[in-house]
Amino acid sequence: MVEIKYDITKYIGALTEGAGSMHKELNMVSWNDGDPKYDLRPWNGDHSRMGKGITLTEEELRGLKKLIDEELDELDHPGESEE
Repeated sequence: MVEIKYDITKYIGALTEGAGSMHKELNMVSWNDGDPKYDLRPWNGDHSRMGKGITLTEEELRGLKKLIDEELDELDHPGESEE
């Protein structure tokens, strides 16, 4: 089995506190000595175990933010259409 190397270069914040020992975090992570990317996944408290997650470039993160902002606007103002 191939060992995956990772280095959390910047902790950005926790999105959830899990009922168990795992909680979702947004971090900057360097995978296998690559350039750090934005990374969203569950981690245990000492970051020795992780769950499945996603990695995003800055461009992808900005695109996701745009989509989230649009969805939140729709949730805040249901039925209003942009014209």
